Amino acid sequence: MMSIPEGAPLTRRQQEKDRRRGELLEAAGRLFGTRGFSAVALDDIGGEVGVTGQAIYRHFKGKRDMLCQLLLGVSEELLEGAEQLRAQSLSPEERLHRLIAFQVRFALGNPEVIRVQEQELGRLADDDRRRIRRMQREYMDIWAESISALHPTADAEELRIRVHGLFGLINSTAHSLRHFHGQAPSARTSQIGARALEVMARAAVEVEMPR
Repeated sequence: MMSIPEGAPLTRRQQEKDRRRGELLEAAGRLFGTRGFSAVALDDIGGEVGVTGQAIYRHFKGKRDMLCQLLLGVSEELLEGAEQLRAQSLSPEERLHRLIAFQVRFALGNPEVIRVQEQELGRLADDDRRRIRRMQREYMDIWAESISALHPTADAEELRIRVHGLFGLINSTAHSLRHFHGQAPSARTSQIGARALEVMARAAVEVEMPR
């Protein structure tokens, strides 16, 4: 008879724990983004996934730890995606197009999390905030580097303005879609919104600035 590996049951428990942890973070992101960090209790977050607020302490130190892990995860996900695109052999235009599509997909899929990123970062401890800010700067640097390849005469100030403008266009439109419908937009609305956003963002980044 084949014996069951000694660590197998523990692995299944860990997978279940990881799944629950992800569900709790997703719920926290939704609630922090719609109500604001201060207005959300652990019981509210637990209730979204069918557990008590006390049960959350099995996964996190508390509400602020959830906020920290949420924003760290978002920053890591965005930076990793951009680094993967930078590592590919692509033309400047294609790299920018893929970066835009990547940011659009993220923004449309996570409008509440983007709002949390913009409004609640200051609640974190200094070290955590600096770590997240560093990843955000690295993410923006990849965008600026990609835009610079398309506009080699652009100086640092122009690149900074272009990057911030693109993020503002993409992120605010994603939030507006959710706000306009009062709920998650339909698959068709999201598809149309994504395509329209990509077209507008491409046009904005490709236009030559007057000298």
